[in-house]
Amino acid sequence: MPRTSPRSAAVPEQLGFAGMPERLFVCTPSKLGTFTDCPRRYRYTYVDRPAPPKGPPWAHNSLGASVHTALKNWYAVPSDRRVAESLPTLLKSTWVREGYRDVEQERIAYRRSLAWLETYVRGLDPLDEPLGVERVVATKTAVLAFNGRADRIDSRPGEQGPEAVIVDYKTGRSGLDADDARGSQALALYAYAAQRVFRRPCHRVELHHLPTGTTAVHEHTDESLARQVARAEDTARDIMAAEKAVASGADPDVEFPTRPGSLCGWCDFRRSCPAGQEVAAKEPWSAVEHLERPSG
Repeated sequence: MPRTSPRSAAVPEQLGFAGMPERLFVCTPSKLGTFTDCPRRYRYTYVDRPAPPKGPPWAHNSLGASVHTALKNWYAVPSDRRVAESLPTLLKSTWVREGYRDVEQERIAYRRSLAWLETYVRGLDPLDEPLGVERVVATKTAVLAFNGRADRIDSRPGEQGPEAVIVDYKTGRSGLDADDARGSQALALYAYAAQRVFRRPCHRVELHHLPTGTTAVHEHTDESLARQVARAEDTARDIMAAEKAVASGADPDVEFPTRPGSLCGWCDFRRSCPAGQEVAAKEPWSAVEHLERPSG
């Protein structure tokens, strides 16, 4: 009996019959983005079983998750309790402590995050009820079975009636502009799916950068959304072709090549990747060190 490598076995070959439609590629924005950034990282994440060990948790991921969950819970309470004064309790109950250098750095990050949230919610109408908060939207195309979790989906008045608007929270160091909103495939796919889920137009996407209190906006058209969907389908075809090749015995390193660059220092699988090891590793707390400097 021929031997099958563990990596090849991770992608079972599907039996089919002539004339059967191709299987849809089940994906999220994160899954597509991982392959676009680095096919080798995609393989380590989704193909190899067992997956290579990951590095330690990242402090910036902990901070982002804490802030996102606090805002989710802010909308979950009755509207008369949606006040800035409720945020210390909400943030403390959702705070993720992993990745920080020490307790003092964690405390500084908590205080900064709380200040961002207090400023942000003062600009919100507590009576507004979004169409969805941390809402999963899903749709299918000829190639994709897409699903994703949008931070917030607002209902806004439009020229032809109510419209849906995609809102994405950002807590990274750098500010954002309209090009970031325009180029985000994730936001475009959320908008495309939201139109079908809520049966209303959804073209506006917004990036809300909490550290600076700024909002980056882009108004998509049906054509620009279609282009982003087509890009996602092209990526899905590349992934399925690589997975099929590996299942047929091809070299996984060839089918899922590395894309060395600055992102390698932040990769969870850097220690398992020869190319990644050539790039200096980032400390788990590197992305939040700037919070220790005086604001402004």
